[in-house]
Amino acid sequence: MPSQVAASGDRQLLLLEQLKLADRELSGQDLHALLRQSPQAMGLATVYRHLRQLQQRGLIRCRHLPSGEALFAPVERDEHHLTCVDCGTTLVLEHCPMHNVELHGDQAEGFQLLFHTLEFFGLCRSCQNRQNA
Repeated sequence: MPSQVAASGDRQLLLLEQLKLADRELSGQDLHALLRQSPQAMGLATVYRHLRQLQQRGLIRCRHLPSGEALFAPVERDEHHLTCVDCGTTLVLEHCPMHNVELHGDQAEGFQLLFHTLEFFGLCRSCQNRQNA
């Protein structure tokens, strides 16, 4: 069993490293494809299992697109987004408006805060123009 735990930790470190090297958020399918031809290849279900464990440890964050696709990034990359619910275009907000917000009293009682996500949904200019035409 200890060798399985070591292998599990190695796989998580590999996924975390791939996310840190990427210049954008990656889906589980993206990570699976990156590793497919390497000696560290792993099945898609294994990729998602380890991503969930990394998220539970507070090392990565996950956000969901309107399509349902999950994208992952290391928590150090503090990005928040504007996302069009029609075409799916996503813009990164330049600054996090939540950095100075603190939860007080009963709001966070019993919770160990690991990370936060912030996403605004709406219609991009192109979709607005198309719908108004």
